[in-house]
Amino acid sequence: MPSSTATATSHFLDTNGFRVHYQRLGSGSTLILLLHGSFLSVRSWRHVTAELAQHATVVAIDRPLCGKTSRPVPKTGGAALYSAEAQSDLVAAVIEQLGFERAIVIGHSTGGTVSLLTALRQPERVQALVLVGAMVYSAYATSKLPAPMLKMMTAAKPLFARLMRVMIGAFYTKALRALWHRQELLTEADIAAYRADFMAKAWDRAFLESFLATKPLGLDTQVPGLTLPTLVITGAHDRAVKPEESERLAAAVPNAQLVVIPDCGHIPHEEAPAAFLAAVTPFLQQLGNV
Repeated sequence: MPSSTATATSHFLDTNGFRVHYQRLGSGSTLILLLHGSFLSVRSWRHVTAELAQHATVVAIDRPLCGKTSRPVPKTGGAALYSAEAQSDLVAAVIEQLGFERAIVIGHSTGGTVSLLTALRQPERVQALVLVGAMVYSAYATSKLPAPMLKMMTAAKPLFARLMRVMIGAFYTKALRALWHRQELLTEADIAAYRADFMAKAWDRAFLESFLATKPLGLDTQVPGLTLPTLVITGAHDRAVKPEESERLAAAVPNAQLVVIPDCGHIPHEEAPAAFLAAVTPFLQQLGNV
């Protein structure tokens, strides 16, 4: 795996109702912002940040619900705080608060969904996109709770938060392993670290707020209007977001590039970091300012 003696430094910033934890590495006027997928953390980028930092300033954030970023549970408006739109607004605010006008945003899974939504809603903040197993046509981007269930869960939040704590706790390891094609590469230490990153603070209440905020985003009708340089990456054996969906996304975005990484599952930057960097580096060089 690619490696470096360089170490990312941890920082915090306060914005949009969250105390956001981020790691920063590299320097320069170009910002590469990394957004991990659900149930993960900044840890997910550990094999690629040093190499990416040779080209620009690299910042990886712990998205809401994850890592060392705060998990506020407001008395009202909690669902709005954790909605996909709110997360995209947070990304745009982070870019500005870091002192940059825009960023090259690399988003994985639901982080890819939020990256794409940010580019669609605030294109002035996004220079280019790298979408890695991004959820656009299924799951997070298209899910909707039936109205009666939404009403019931909203009325009994403490109960359903406890239920989610039990269910996610029981299935977390199995679900994480399923994201990998070569599961032997995911160590018990990795699993324990991710579990600790995710199951911190009031994670069950915050996760419920996010769950209640999930709704269809209609991205399939919007992506043909995207004009930013875009690279779509998928693992050939991705079971969470099937490669066909990433192929569909690359075909829908004008002039998008597609890279399929063989012998790899849903998290190429962890399972096949060398191949991931081999795909991303030429794309960054094509942009001309990294």
